[in-house]
Amino acid sequence: MTAELVRGQNHPLSQARLEIRVSAGTPIVAAAALSDETGRIHGVEWVAHPGAPTQPGLEVSRQAAADHRLAVDLDALPEAVHRVGVLLALPAGGAGPVRFGAVAAPFVAVTGLDGGEIASYTLTGLDAESAVVALELYRRQGAWKVRAVGQGYAGGFAELLTDQGLPQARQLAGSIDEAVAQGLARSVQAPPPRTADGDRSRQTATPALGPDPGGTAPQGAPGPVPPTSPYGGQPPGVPGQPAPQPTYPGTAPDPSAVTQPSVPTAGSPIDYSHPHRQNTAPPPPPPTAPPAAPGQPAQPVAGDATGWSMEERLYNQVWGMFEDLARTTAAYRSAVDFAESRMDKELEQVLSDPRSRIGGQGDAAREAARARHAQLVAQAREALDRDIAQLTAEADVVEPALPPAYARWDNPVWHDYRPPMEIPMALRLGDLHLPEADRIRIPMLVRLPLERGLWIDSGHTGSSDGSFTDSHAMGRLAMETAVAHAARLLAAYPAGEFTVHVIDPAGSGAQPLVPLVRSGVLAAPPALGAAGVADVLGRLTQRVDLVQMAVRGGAADSLPPGFDTSQQLLIVNDFPHGFDDRAVNQLRYLADEGPAFGVHLMMVADREESSGYGPLLDPLWRSLLRLTPVSDDHLADPWVGHAWTYEPSLVPPGSQVLQQVLARVAAARTKY
Repeated sequence: MTAELVRGQNHPLSQARLEIRVSAGTPIVAAAALSDETGRIHGVEWVAHPGAPTQPGLEVSRQAAADHRLAVDLDALPEAVHRVGVLLALPAGGAGPVRFGAVAAPFVAVTGLDGGEIASYTLTGLDAESAVVALELYRRQGAWKVRAVGQGYAGGFAELLTDQGLPQARQLAGSIDEAVAQGLARSVQAPPPRTADGDRSRQTATPALGPDPGGTAPQGAPGPVPPTSPYGGQPPGVPGQPAPQPTYPGTAPDPSAVTQPSVPTAGSPIDYSHPHRQNTAPPPPPPTAPPAAPGQPAQPVAGDATGWSMEERLYNQVWGMFEDLARTTAAYRSAVDFAESRMDKELEQVLSDPRSRIGGQGDAAREAARARHAQLVAQAREALDRDIAQLTAEADVVEPALPPAYARWDNPVWHDYRPPMEIPMALRLGDLHLPEADRIRIPMLVRLPLERGLWIDSGHTGSSDGSFTDSHAMGRLAMETAVAHAARLLAAYPAGEFTVHVIDPAGSGAQPLVPLVRSGVLAAPPALGAAGVADVLGRLTQRVDLVQMAVRGGAADSLPPGFDTSQQLLIVNDFPHGFDDRAVNQLRYLADEGPAFGVHLMMVADREESSGYGPLLDPLWRSLLRLTPVSDDHLADPWVGHAWTYEPSLVPPGSQVLQQVLARVAAARTKY
């Protein structure tokens, strides 16, 4: 029986090895603090946090996530420890919410290693707090108990740790924020919330000149009033009209659900919604596959997800495959960890009894423990193999059906490529996979327009298979990867709506840049030397300033005649060669402000080569999505924090598909 605690209530703990599971619905930071009888933390080494995730008897998550699992071994804690506090906080300095009152109430549960809940607590009543002590495990007369605390702090970790008596509270809070920022820079962004409005033409066209003057939160980041998802609740209605009712599978749309134009009253905003547009949930996919036989898994179908169009259905299906693989792998790893901990405990009990250390009785007990471990692992592997087989079948069906923006370069769909009439929802930047399911490749899709710049790491990166590439070959491969990504972006946008600039101060990228230069898709030849760097950065910085002033001043339609409103991409090679202090500041400005106003950055650089600037450039690297020209397990998902292996999307050797696509892009630009 699970004890559902309220604030201040306690419950005895009968187990020493525990898991504390946290579910918040939005990325939060989890930490754990050890303290003495008076509740005082003696030093920074008594706090487990993303920068130092393991302490004696404690292990916490390494990054911010919506779900956490904290491991606690009460028997392994130091003798001086009498309390273990579970600390939660919202990430500082990000685009997400800054107070718990703006998010769903976090849920915390104490479970055994078998997953059975011992006690749970929902942290209600929070408002301006950005950090909170959720639970406290404490020792009283040799027995451990759990208490629901719910004590919040508006000043974040710094105020919380100061109240716990830690002298280095602010320094430790800064270290936690730095570790979380590095983790967020490595993470794969979750799919952004989908609005009930099925028309994406305005949604994709607006960011070319920046956000709406009223202020719009970036995709994927919670804003002050997050949009309602059409897949999980009732969609918002039009002011002055009844809320539309959702359409359920197998039923016809209700005519009353069609939004009618409202008559504006005095002082009310004008309703610009289409009079015949439905604001209900998108229709489910049509049943194109025969029903599965009893006891057999359903046959996968491409586009078997919710969405208004096939493109949106495929996008949602790919993300569903990503989540399914992440969670089934997490369940397998958790089961294996439980089996190993159980075997260790059973072997420890055998060794603790002197009568069973030697002889047939001890050998039999050890063999029985190992047999139970093997059985548990085999059961977990069987469940994993079943899920992987289903996902593999789904991937085999989905991959050939992907449109060009989502497809690999070896997909035949590229041979019939035509410049699109509208911007697609997303773009493929590569593939992701996990070691437990090496055959399954999940497309890594990012929403368009890009919300973060891209960093193609040309440093001394060791590939996941153990091979090593020298610096010269790595630099060339990184530039080829950047060209492939730039070609994808050019092919994804309608003619004339995407412009590419290149800065190559030393000319070291001349050979990889040949496809872009010869096809004529660049805005100008690659800029060389310090003068070229200053000229390109000056023009793009001025463009961001101009659009920023126009949008924030509500005069986006008053830009100069002939102003290029297309999205701009700047490819920078060999940074920081050719950059002075002014150019570095301009580059940082473009990385921070550019994406919101139609200027995007793609860096091809080795971070170590810019180490002379010290921590000045750390925010620049964190603001960019790091990609590698070779396979590397450096990306993490926002759910359970798996280390996913990223494989870049490269053109097959000897293929002419890149030249063919760029030629058609150039021809369409000429006609435009």
